[in-house]
Amino acid sequence: MELSEYADLDATALADLIRTGQVHPDEVARTAIAALQAVQPKVNGLVDGPFERPLDHAADGPFAGVPFAIKDLITHAAGVPTRSGTRLLGPGVPMPEDTLLMARFRRAGLATLGLTATPELGFNANTEAVATGSVRNPWDLDRSPGGSSGGSAALVAARALPVAHGNDGGGSIRIPAAACGLVGLKPSQGRVSPGPDYADPLLGLGIEFALTRTVRDCAGLLDAVHGHEPGDRYLLPDPVRSYADEVAAGSRRLRIALHTEPFSGNGSVDPRCVAAVESVGRTLEGLGHVVERAAPVLDAAAFDDANLVAWCSFLADGIDTICAALGIEAAPDSLEATTRACAELGRTMSAGDLYAAERVFNTARRAVATFHQSWDLVLTPTMNVPNTAAGYLNADDASLDARGWYDHIFSTAGFTALSNVTGNPAISLPLGSTEEGWPIGVQFVAPYAGEATLIAIAADLERALPWADRRPPVVAG
Repeated sequence: MELSEYADLDATALADLIRTGQVHPDEVARTAIAALQAVQPKVNGLVDGPFERPLDHAADGPFAGVPFAIKDLITHAAGVPTRSGTRLLGPGVPMPEDTLLMARFRRAGLATLGLTATPELGFNANTEAVATGSVRNPWDLDRSPGGSSGGSAALVAARALPVAHGNDGGGSIRIPAAACGLVGLKPSQGRVSPGPDYADPLLGLGIEFALTRTVRDCAGLLDAVHGHEPGDRYLLPDPVRSYADEVAAGSRRLRIALHTEPFSGNGSVDPRCVAAVESVGRTLEGLGHVVERAAPVLDAAAFDDANLVAWCSFLADGIDTICAALGIEAAPDSLEATTRACAELGRTMSAGDLYAAERVFNTARRAVATFHQSWDLVLTPTMNVPNTAAGYLNADDASLDARGWYDHIFSTAGFTALSNVTGNPAISLPLGSTEEGWPIGVQFVAPYAGEATLIAIAADLERALPWADRRPPVVAG
């Protein structure tokens, strides 16, 4: 298989070639390794790998032999060292077992070839950890690929991988999807298991899934990995039909609320992002949908205060848990400055602070759920800006306290965190572009457990406004 041929194929197409015997999975793996080696010096998306051979995986799964990588955060594979973007874990700590999602990735047949970069412990909207270096956007190497799943996004956008794992606690799948021109779905809380290590990562805000280049890959992968595991806190209804079937079926007529003011943070919105959303709104009207300006009513200041409590307490607990497990102390030079600041604030928080934050989250959940009784989808920009310059979100900036760091992040991404709090599914699609050729992400949010609606409308828009032929300057092959 030629590198240029491999780069043209999404995961579904590669799986079909392998399944029908037109190409051997070993050949695909060799080509993927060459693709990763070709782009890694430019984008720096890997922190481990490419492995000499893929991790064990099922030979009969729906994506058998398809090259893949997991983000070096939360999800982990047995025996593979994890570093979570922090110097605190040194060269990495081998994990004793697969997470439940990793086991599902293996059963789906995905051939894991490496670990992708994350910012330190995931709290950034770019991916430039001191421990592992700066990840760059293949659309422009002076720009960030977003975060915290920026390593995965950079490698999928550069076509070194057709699909890669990501997770999302405030936009960490959708933000890099927007910055890198990809499909980024954050499923509903409970749709994909976070076990066995977590019941509710980040007080329930953290959700696991993946980044893809096509809607059909997103749908097929969700079919393969969603579902309840013993001990999970949530039991969602099964989809009426497969998510792959939703791609072909397309959407029913929908009522869509268009909104271009951030739900959180204090940043302005780039007019190009607003224009992209408005253009998509006109396309949707042409497809027969009702599109009007509307939004749920929220207390943005209270929301941000509560979100800060969630993030800082999670960082403090994570650092303290690592230190206790390894019998170490967190030296000043083992953590970035804003991580230290957030963890220090987190350690001052009481149980009352957490309950108060949950009261704010409960109010937001109910306001959004009530809004969705009248509206099938909410359409917004994914980010306030198309992307950010490399180095703009510097997590090692000692001048920022915890609140200053939170505000700095969400001044660039004021649309994504709400659906983490409410648990609603949300997807970013690459439906706009700038004069520089950078992609612009457009976000759709559906009611809780409404992934089918998201995938159907995404498939319709992929047909109406195709993006498959757009390639960044840095691309494998």
